[in-house]
Amino acid sequence: MGMIIAIANQKGGVGKTTTSINLAASLAACGQRVLLVDLDPQGNTTMGSGINKQEVPATINEVLLGEINIAAAIAKSPGDYDVLPSNSDLTIAEISLLQMDERELRLQQVLAEVKENYSYVLLDCPPSLNMLTINALVAADAVLIPMQCEYYALEGLSSLLDTINDIKRTVNPNLQIDGLLRTLFDGRNSLSGQVSDQLIAHFAQQVYDTVIPRNVRLAEAPSHGLPGLLYDRYSAGAAAYLALAQEILRRHGSSSDAAKTEHNPLQLLKKRSETTL
Repeated sequence: MGMIIAIANQKGGVGKTTTSINLAASLAACGQRVLLVDLDPQGNTTMGSGINKQEVPATINEVLLGEINIAAAIAKSPGDYDVLPSNSDLTIAEISLLQMDERELRLQQVLAEVKENYSYVLLDCPPSLNMLTINALVAADAVLIPMQCEYYALEGLSSLLDTINDIKRTVNPNLQIDGLLRTLFDGRNSLSGQVSDQLIAHFAQQVYDTVIPRNVRLAEAPSHGLPGLLYDRYSAGAAAYLALAQEILRRHGSSSDAAKTEHNPLQLLKKRSETTL
């Protein structure tokens, strides 16, 4: 049965969508079956996964409203992972959820239909603590929190942690913080190092060892509808997300070869690419 990880931070611009897309592709490159759920009405995760949000026959909006089965809305990404797409119609579901009984359980209920088909289900949350984010946290087994290594890195984190604790206490007692991910890291900037040290001092083992660098190729990839490892598999960003995928697999005791070995991430990707070309 798949592990559900919510990728959440109410602060925008921290690399949440970039992390969702590239972690999904990297886990897939490591041999995992992955479903990426786009919970943001902007649909950036959908577009960045190579799926036109305006042309999809169905989205998560119809799924949450009970109009179609979840399996009918799932699309395939060029990154070898599945996507439950989103577009601006999701604002309809967000409003409608407020009128439903057990509204915070709706996503959990629909994911139960397909969870066993995947090793990992990743939930890309909107940059706010709204009903869609609450649904994600209720459905999730764990939360991955991207944190930009800049001055306001800790801004809003306490609110998110309070929300996680509230949900853990009331409706999802098994919810855990999987880790804090340092993103947009610039080793030439002393502030990045200072913020990184601050995160480790406050959260210790909850901070992932992997650090995601600020990387031009990674930033360019979404405009081509590709994850970084397909846009430029030799980029530092692609290597970092593959390293993150391996770290997560090791943390959760995956039986995959990628989790057991210490392969260079680029060698792993090259091997997988050669088998699919």
